[in-house]
Amino acid sequence: MFERLSDRLDSVLGTFRQRGVITPEMLKKGLREVRRALLEADVNYEVARDFLDRVEEQALGQDVLSSVSPGDQIVKIVHDELVALLGEGSPKLASATVPPTVTMLVGLQGSGKTTTAGKLARRIQREGRRPLLVACDPYRPAAGEQLQTLGASLDVPVAREAEETDVARVARSAVERARVEGLTHVVLDTAGRLQADEALMEELRAVKAEAKPHEVLLVADGMTGQEAVRIAEGFHDAVGLTGVVLTKMEGDARGGAALSIYGVLGVPIKFVGVGEKMEDLTVFDPDRMAGRILQMGDIVGLVERAQQTIDVEATQRFEKKVLGKGEFDLEDFLQSLKQLQKMGPLEGLLKMIPGVKPKMLDGVQVDPKRIGHIEAIILSMTPEERRRPKVLNGSRRARIARGSGRPVHEVNRLLKQFKEMQKMMKDMGKLGPMLAGKGLPGGFPGGLPGGGLPGGGLPGGGLPGGDGGAGFGGPSN
Repeated sequence: MFERLSDRLDSVLGTFRQRGVITPEMLKKGLREVRRALLEADVNYEVARDFLDRVEEQALGQDVLSSVSPGDQIVKIVHDELVALLGEGSPKLASATVPPTVTMLVGLQGSGKTTTAGKLARRIQREGRRPLLVACDPYRPAAGEQLQTLGASLDVPVAREAEETDVARVARSAVERARVEGLTHVVLDTAGRLQADEALMEELRAVKAEAKPHEVLLVADGMTGQEAVRIAEGFHDAVGLTGVVLTKMEGDARGGAALSIYGVLGVPIKFVGVGEKMEDLTVFDPDRMAGRILQMGDIVGLVERAQQTIDVEATQRFEKKVLGKGEFDLEDFLQSLKQLQKMGPLEGLLKMIPGVKPKMLDGVQVDPKRIGHIEAIILSMTPEERRRPKVLNGSRRARIARGSGRPVHEVNRLLKQFKEMQKMMKDMGKLGPMLAGKGLPGGFPGGLPGGGLPGGGLPGGGLPGGDGGAGFGGPSN
């Protein structure tokens, strides 16, 4: 997300960093480029103007231009103002003093309300709470069925009255059910329209009056730019929003909505949808988001994603095996890849590492199919072969290639790179007492299985490459 904006800002701010001295004229010229980048990202014109006025005022008013590192000072000012623009402080969902906490989702048709309802329920569930999903959309065909399917996949109860068109009554009944059954949260999936009309707003006001929600969250398509801000204004005037959820932010979203909503309405963005999976709903933290826009990485977000997806017990067993005994076999390698896959696309993970910029990944081949090929190769081995790869002679490798449907040279490449990783793990085992309890390489508590990214992080091993490529951070054969 924000890739084009991020690249433009990095180019402009990089020019500032390269200068030992920055004159007011240089500053004004650079800020004109920043303004152009913001407007191309579809940021509200007034928001962009005010943002640049504040940056220029601070840069000229604090002897920044005559400091030892004026470029770094300007980058810090831009970062701090981006944080203010996005809404300072990490917004949290409201919590009722007496359960249940009621969250009402509103938005236009096609914005992703039903999927977001499921994601929100999943997030609440992970926190040890008991949510109830409520179908309050009697108009869209199969809306109720979709919510029921999501509820079944999450093992979350769903309140649905297929023949009832009085959605205010449905909402009131669901809140009462949650109270009786001891459920802690109620998530209302309301109806949408192709356009925000008065009939929709009247219905939403009626639902709000009956359910008395603690949160009214607008679910808006992040791809729509300033149009999302206009939509948010309409819903805010009608029902009083307490927050916004931006969806479809994993694609080429220009960022205008995220950078404009708080500045125009003063309503915080609380979550961002970054994929189709139920885990793909992340808290919108302005400070971390500003860091990602300025290509400073997001190590906190990386750790959080690891904590949400990685099997802690498996990680502890792995650490004990590697650090205690210095052992690492193909079974361990396969489990490492599977856990890494759960965290999402590798390109996205790499961009969250401080110092790794998108342009550094231009020539990197990270084909998700490649991990499937690796898995097929390893699963075509016998358990004994996975534990003792030394027994893999030429005939066995040919058999594995046939069984996995991959060429022999891919089997050879995988084993060569695994041997290098195995040597590194043995070296780590020798340092076991020093590393025990401090986490394996990768920067996560307890480490990522496999020592962070496969191969012990960037560079030095890495994922085996596909046909004709050496892979990321890995040696070619």
